[in-house]
Amino acid sequence: MKFLVALAFLAILASLGSALFFMMRGKGDDQTRGKRMAWALTARVAFSILLFLCVLLAWKLGYIHPTGLPVTSN
Repeated sequence: MKFLVALAFLAILASLGSALFFMMRGKGDDQTRGKRMAWALTARVAFSILLFLCVLLAWKLGYIHPTGLPVTSN
């Protein structure tokens, strides 16, 4: 599960970097660059949702446990 989370996080960063590349130096006219940049940002959102669902699934299956802050009484 840790490998999948790390892989999804790297995919998020890669798609964000490719969107930056297409915005700054993409080849073609402005419309083509805009479409490629929008596709890269769409992929980033999809990878972020996938990462969230994987973390939620890992929590439900008991692979990870929330720790939280300890409760103290004054």
